[in-house]
Amino acid sequence: MRRYGILLHISSLPSAWGVGDLGPEAHAFARALGRAGARIWQFLPLNPTSTFIGNSPYSSPSAFAGNPLFISPEVLAREGWLSRADVEGSLCCVPGGCFDACRTDYAAVTAQREYLLSAAFERNSHCLADHGEFRLFCREHDHWLHDYARFVSIKAEHGGVSWVDWPKDLSRRDPAALEAWDAHAARPMLREKFVQYLFFSQWRALRAVCAEEKVELWADVPIYVTHDSADVWAAPHYFNLDGDMRPVSVSGVPPDYFSETGQRWGTPVYRWDVLRDDGFAWWKRRLGHVLLLADRARLDHFRGFCGYWDIPAEEETAVNGKWKPAPAAEFFTALRDHFNGLPFIAEDLGVITADVRAAMRRFSLPGMHVLQFAYGGCDPAFNSDIPHLHSASSVVYTGTHDNAPTRAWFLAAPEHERANFAAYAGDHPHGDDAVYALIRQAFASVAECAVLPLQDALNLGAEARMNIPGIAAGNWTWRATGEQTAPGALAWLKDLARVYGRLPELAPAPQS
Repeated sequence: MRRYGILLHISSLPSAWGVGDLGPEAHAFARALGRAGARIWQFLPLNPTSTFIGNSPYSSPSAFAGNPLFISPEVLAREGWLSRADVEGSLCCVPGGCFDACRTDYAAVTAQREYLLSAAFERNSHCLADHGEFRLFCREHDHWLHDYARFVSIKAEHGGVSWVDWPKDLSRRDPAALEAWDAHAARPMLREKFVQYLFFSQWRALRAVCAEEKVELWADVPIYVTHDSADVWAAPHYFNLDGDMRPVSVSGVPPDYFSETGQRWGTPVYRWDVLRDDGFAWWKRRLGHVLLLADRARLDHFRGFCGYWDIPAEEETAVNGKWKPAPAAEFFTALRDHFNGLPFIAEDLGVITADVRAAMRRFSLPGMHVLQFAYGGCDPAFNSDIPHLHSASSVVYTGTHDNAPTRAWFLAAPEHERANFAAYAGDHPHGDDAVYALIRQAFASVAECAVLPLQDALNLGAEARMNIPGIAAGNWTWRATGEQTAPGALAWLKDLARVYGRLPELAPAPQS
């Protein structure tokens, strides 16, 4: 069924509280999507972020926990966890007493949310033992929640150092030491569970609004997890670690046209033999958790499920890595049987080998096309991202969170790339026209799903870029204004979607 949607991370929503959150503006955006005929809202990973590692949603201390920064202060007040005066008073944590409307200051937002969430916990901790929904949440999420609460509380008490540097009985998870810690840190652990309850409660409310508007939620799943995370600490046997629990080898990609030294990501690689031995139970839990939050998930770096670049941990670059196989067939067969289908999208960008294509075909996994990549090289006619080579089962994007907004891409593109684009588009577009021409190509594509970053739907420039890969600082801060996410800003897309058959409710009934 032909559809279209918008890519916008939660952090980029408008909000009076310094970063996009799960409150009124998120609900309003979901309704704006519904009114514009959009049937997809794609977002980036929802997990906790850290100012120490650049605030990237792709680097987190947990693959399961929700980001406390996304908890709406307004909803906390409305639901009675705090008073409105408490919420207003939290601005004492913010330099100057107010937030920037267009950029996220993560340090200020983190301080403000810590203040608010601590106040909410102190106000309500006495009644949590009798709070039925909270107790049910803790039971249903116990497979990750208890260890996450342990991890956060131990890390806080030991000055934030990596778990491998904790006292050995805690880093190696001695049962007696963990039991003693649970008693010692019962209150801070309860606080972490309460914070997660607030996040998941607010997310559930947002998901209900999206369901009313017939808007699917699409999540994003990084293939690897951070070494200094509750995930690796709780299950180190699934990762290639040495006797000191440090990585033997790490992830990345080999040298290519874009980088002569490749990319060294630094996250530990999996021990696929161990994962296979218990039927990929960890991955089933992880993806099952994601599918509690979303209708479909994009699997980032899909190539790594077929074969991965294994870099010795002592190497400073990716040059001396080696390709090693991963059991894609067994893995996706197990997932398909477990989930009764595979509601996933393969992020298959870059150099993709025949074995990856074969796995995608075998398991009917849709891939991605990015139109900004279609016009490089000498002959775009045979570029797999060019619209006439798309497949119906794929998802077409004008750009992704790692690309410049299309307006900025076009203005900075080499002359031959702009010429290729002009020849394919059939005219000679300028900055404004280029964005609309690329959106029309996305909507006209045979790909069943077309997804636009909100920046492209609004024709924004370089100032609205979300991420520059390889640059550690200054990313993930862009935010939209209320005017930019209002129904009127997106209304024109409904007319375009009608022209290109991307309003499912107007599709003709199938012929018998």
